[in-house]
Amino acid sequence: MNLSIVVPVYREEGNIAEFVRRITPILEGITKSYEIVFAMDPSTDRTEDVILAERAKDARIKLIKFSRRFGQPMATLAGMQYSSGDAVVVIDVDLQDPPELITQMFARFREGFEVVYGQRSHREGETLIKRMVAFLGYKIINRVSEVSIPANTGDFRLMSRRVVNEVIKLKETHGFLRGMVALVGFKQTAILFERPARFSGKGNYNRFFGSVRIGLNGIVCFSSSLLTLSTTMGFCIAALSFLVAGAYLCAKLMGAAFPIGNPTIVIIVLFLGGVQLISVGILGEYVARIYEEVKQRPKFIVDRDVGFETHEKQK
Repeated sequence: MNLSIVVPVYREEGNIAEFVRRITPILEGITKSYEIVFAMDPSTDRTEDVILAERAKDARIKLIKFSRRFGQPMATLAGMQYSSGDAVVVIDVDLQDPPELITQMFARFREGFEVVYGQRSHREGETLIKRMVAFLGYKIINRVSEVSIPANTGDFRLMSRRVVNEVIKLKETHGFLRGMVALVGFKQTAILFERPARFSGKGNYNRFFGSVRIGLNGIVCFSSSLLTLSTTMGFCIAALSFLVAGAYLCAKLMGAAFPIGNPTIVIIVLFLGGVQLISVGILGEYVARIYEEVKQRPKFIVDRDVGFETHEKQK
């Protein structure tokens, strides 16, 4: 049984050696036939040198380096495409995803589950704002999405080769792995864990605005509900305008005095303008993703790969 570990990295020189030290005995306890695939955006620190130094000790450590920064989602997909294992684990290098859980994941995989994902019961080291964004984001996504995406999950998961191949076949360019894995289906289960703080340094991926962007991808790319919401708001506002006009007409016919002036006009104009801008923005999000899809640009461009000479790369 071959096992692949996919690790997206960017400026993580302080975490790699400790990550390898902790994960190696765990993988050795599962199978001797494994590989650790580091998918690296070009870094200004010594990340590449540290990975190559670890590879000098163990040839099962491999490296993919991109021509420019493509971001964590594309790095993850690239690592999955280059991997060769019968099971593939996606994990962060900062040790917030405990490598020790891989043993449990592999056991569930042997029981017949095609996807085993880590589900956070506690998120140590994250700000209150980020936790609130994550909570609300999952609530909204699962409310409107066409597929069910488990709450409090990241990309940390084990997938069978069949699932990995189906995800790679998808032509979507957003790289929202949680949604893509949910979309392809198959038998899935969760393992709960308390997420610790980072081992070293600050996160370079998935900061606040990055998390918001990922959540927006989950909503826009897996649901058309925002378009429906925009249409619904239009009908509601139209109905409200008729009601207001009727109220003004009745008051006028009854001779009642009612205030109409500059503040009223300003409020109405700003309200309608805001709704229009929101609607145009929603349309823009969908159009932008259509634009990205129709260009059919490569999801990533590899500058160099190290350690992949012995087997055919997955397409």
